[in-house]
Amino acid sequence: MEIRVLDDYAAICREASVQVARTIRNKPNCVLGMPTGSTPIGMFRELVRLHREEGLDFSHVVSFNLDEYLGIPPTHAQSYHVYMREHLFTHINISPDRVFIPMGNAEDPVAHCTWYEKKIAEFGGIDLLLLGIGTNGHIAFNEPGSPLMGRTRVGSLSSHTRRDSIRLFGSPEAVPKFAITMGIGTLLEARRILLLASGAGKAEIVRIAVEGPITARVPASSLQFHADTTFLLDPPAAYLLEKDEG
Repeated sequence: MEIRVLDDYAAICREASVQVARTIRNKPNCVLGMPTGSTPIGMFRELVRLHREEGLDFSHVVSFNLDEYLGIPPTHAQSYHVYMREHLFTHINISPDRVFIPMGNAEDPVAHCTWYEKKIAEFGGIDLLLLGIGTNGHIAFNEPGSPLMGRTRVGSLSSHTRRDSIRLFGSPEAVPKFAITMGIGTLLEARRILLLASGAGKAEIVRIAVEGPITARVPASSLQFHADTTFLLDPPAAYLLEKDEG
């Protein structure tokens, strides 16, 4: 695990986009694992800029999103289908038939999870996976207690995560209780992983994930198993780390 402490959030976003662009240029048909939430938005803006100003070509890229709320359609304002279109896909030249996001309104969610795993395998696995980290240690929607070798599945959302989502859905009753998520085992099969974290609010969980024991209580700690994971942090997110890894 490599820890890189960059100047600020903007620097994290620039470096993440550089890593994505390098992956695409080295392998135009690469497979990317895409996150959502507030942290990646700056990275998406920079990728759009690279496409528009420097000709970064997404036409052969394959994208798999990490997760989606269960029970909402792709047209729902808070669905990750809408999020990805707004922040990235409508601004670049990625082919719609090479974009995969779990269907929150799948008729048979369990079968859909199996299908999603098979599609990832059909494209040869994920070359570069982008992650955020929740303040309770979740990665994708793998909440504390998730199986460390789990596959794409339906999982329940913790009360912590659901509270954080009230601002998006407007009321506690409107927040979904379940989600479809790539499992930790699926995430760990990616060839490379970048985790982005910014702000003092992430400092404690970053410290536990990096320096604490590997435990299902902190799903992000499972990244210690991975041979090529890099944490991109700003100084507030890194300030509790004891190791000087620069």
